[in-house]
Amino acid sequence: MSRRFWSNVLAVAYREARIVRHDRAFLGVVLMQPIMMLVIFGLVLSNKPANVPWAVLDRSADAVARRLVAEVQATGYFRPPRRVASYDQARDLLRRGQALAVLVVPEDFGRDVERGRPRVQLLLDGSDPLSAARIGAYVAEVAGAFATRVVPASARHAAPRLPGPIDVRQRFWFNPTLSDRVFFLAAFAGMLLTNLCLSVTSGGLVGEREMGTYEQMLALPTTPLEIVLGKLVPYVVVCYGLLVFAVLSSGLVFGIWPQGSWPALFAITLPFVLASLAIGVLVSVLAQTTAQSVFITVFFIMPSFVLSGVMYPYQFMPRGVREVGGLFPLRWYQLALRRIVERGAGFAEVLGPALALAGLFALLLVLVRWRMKPRLG
Repeated sequence: MSRRFWSNVLAVAYREARIVRHDRAFLGVVLMQPIMMLVIFGLVLSNKPANVPWAVLDRSADAVARRLVAEVQATGYFRPPRRVASYDQARDLLRRGQALAVLVVPEDFGRDVERGRPRVQLLLDGSDPLSAARIGAYVAEVAGAFATRVVPASARHAAPRLPGPIDVRQRFWFNPTLSDRVFFLAAFAGMLLTNLCLSVTSGGLVGEREMGTYEQMLALPTTPLEIVLGKLVPYVVVCYGLLVFAVLSSGLVFGIWPQGSWPALFAITLPFVLASLAIGVLVSVLAQTTAQSVFITVFFIMPSFVLSGVMYPYQFMPRGVREVGGLFPLRWYQLALRRIVERGAGFAEVLGPALALAGLFALLLVLVRWRMKPRLG
């Protein structure tokens, strides 16, 4: 590309930077939004159940059953249990949302424990699958340890030897404690930059048209491509500042530092930021008014968060939906972020996402150039 091309791009970028510098609302959002999202994803948001309402249907009414209930309560995840007298009451509590789990203890529970064949039933509210799975796992863990501990050694040796369960010893890599905080903060930068990129650029050209300065910009000796790239440059600088904030705040406050290559992290961020900003410019080109640009931007932001995998693993999504999520830059950036932050990846491991982001950016530039009028009329 010629020297004149880059000179025009920098001239447009300088003009855009002066506008951004005097936009107090934009600067306020840039300063406050990262702090708010850091608090939400670092301290508030979690898939780990807490203060779980539950109930107990105890048909044995003996000391062994009461000890089991006490040990489940001692895990700290549950509220004091409500006592119910029948299955109908248990189902009613689940239906009204007043209990997420009901532990049913059979009449012969104490005798079954002595025989080494204890069994209980757990009714779970499956409307929240993640919480239900974790609650069930907590109760199963307590019940398994309880049965092993309370059966007398003499009774266990006296009982006939039956085929035992498979001894599965689990070991979790990259996130040994299964912390939700690590899961969310690994992609914190992606969510922050997506929200900023789509929000600030989607109203750019629309605002120029509504203020009457779009005609002045088209009168400059610049091409549409130079105008687009020039308007993106200041926001790329802002995005890198937010990336540094996201990495440092996650590390200093919560101890979550990138385990992989820092140069790879900064390198993969550039095509992601450019692709996300290009989506905002495309929205600004398509929209006729600021209200339309806001509506279209929300249309892009919500699917990006839902289908990319930052909030919910995209591998669990049905076939077809997963492929649609690949059209959003955040899908590829969150893959690269999790590989670098959690798995210690380098340039080679993020090459695939980098190529996908570069391809999306090139495609978006073609669409912007196709839809953007180079001159009035």
